[in-house]
Amino acid sequence: MLDIKFVRENPEIVKQNIKNKFQDEKLPLIDEVIELDVKIRKLKQDGDALRQSRNTTSDEIGSLMREKKIEEANAKKQEVVKINEQLVDIEKEEANLSEELKKRMLVIPNIMDPSVPIGKDDSENVEIEKFGEPFVPDFEIPHHADICEALFGLDKESAGRTSGNGFYYLTGDIARLHEAMLSYARDFMIDKGFTYCIPPFMIRSDVVTGVMSFPEMDAMMYKIEGEDLYLIGTSEHSMIGRFINQKINEEDLPLCLTSYSPCFRKEVGSHGIEERGLYRVHQFEKQEMIVICKPEDAMDWYNKLWSYTVEFFRSLDVPVRTLECCSGDLADLKVKSCDVEAWSPRQKKYFEVGSCSTLGDAQARRLSIRARGENGNYLVSTLNNTCLATPRGLIAVLENNINADGSVHVPKALQPYMGGKELLVPTKK
Repeated sequence: MLDIKFVRENPEIVKQNIKNKFQDEKLPLIDEVIELDVKIRKLKQDGDALRQSRNTTSDEIGSLMREKKIEEANAKKQEVVKINEQLVDIEKEEANLSEELKKRMLVIPNIMDPSVPIGKDDSENVEIEKFGEPFVPDFEIPHHADICEALFGLDKESAGRTSGNGFYYLTGDIARLHEAMLSYARDFMIDKGFTYCIPPFMIRSDVVTGVMSFPEMDAMMYKIEGEDLYLIGTSEHSMIGRFINQKINEEDLPLCLTSYSPCFRKEVGSHGIEERGLYRVHQFEKQEMIVICKPEDAMDWYNKLWSYTVEFFRSLDVPVRTLECCSGDLADLKVKSCDVEAWSPRQKKYFEVGSCSTLGDAQARRLSIRARGENGNYLVSTLNNTCLATPRGLIAVLENNINADGSVHVPKALQPYMGGKELLVPTKK
């Protein structure tokens, strides 16, 4: 959410930002919020004037009472009654208009970084850099579901009976490899100096609206019936929500946290749920990075965070690339974002395995998260990045480490978490 003062003083910048995101339907919001802001500030002025008048009149009543001028004092008391009635009306109108202003402000997108490429949708995202050589072996790589089933590691049929489409059972070495990757991701981030956390897996609505936009919430979040609780779609939600209405000592910044959680997503939209495999599912697990820092340090942290994901996947023998998200693919709260994509030798293309974002003070403003500095309090900047989301990350490891006979090489970094096992051998034809 933007600062209303910024919108008031820079309406054309805000409008151009909306145009750059191809959201022209939101342009009228700028004039609407400015008009509401004028009315609210006028009401505040009128209210302040009435309160001053009430204070002055109350002092006069005291003087008149001391002088035994009871009749005049009673007349002044009636003036105070009328002032109070006026104040009630003004405060009510101010509260209503402020709520309307907030509703509109929540829909106005954050100001993007000037470096964000202009484009209508994800088809216009821009490749930044490749890491590792994409390789296609001289044998046909099976679908990842077939790789898992040959290793007796995937059962979607039973999950369909217990939970429906979009769920799965992982078993045996595949389940173990899945958890090995998460354990390695945890230790990888701890070695980078991040504090390990396990957050709540449900959050209240005020946190949901503080960390994400309404379209994202509707498309992603599962609501707990009869409760003011939502299942998290990523641990970023509860990790940032942890600091709602808090003041953080400036000397404690940056806060560098890495969190494990299961994640739950509706996956509503054009992509839908994958019938067969594990690429797009309702439930997955994730090791996340969260940084809360001074505004001037945010871009440096942004570049560090995505580089950690690249380093993580390269340590698992997976070629990756970074992809800059264009303006039309950038969620409304984000200042800048890039995806890390892993190479799929089966599909001969890259697919998303992580996303890194800096959100400026958008989440901090919504959740009232400030730093306490020498020169006063200020809104912090928040960033988030995926270290590992799996089973999607599992797919990348399987495809890039499979052998012609169907066995899968266990990357060296994961072997300590697999009891020293170096090779997964098919047990099912």
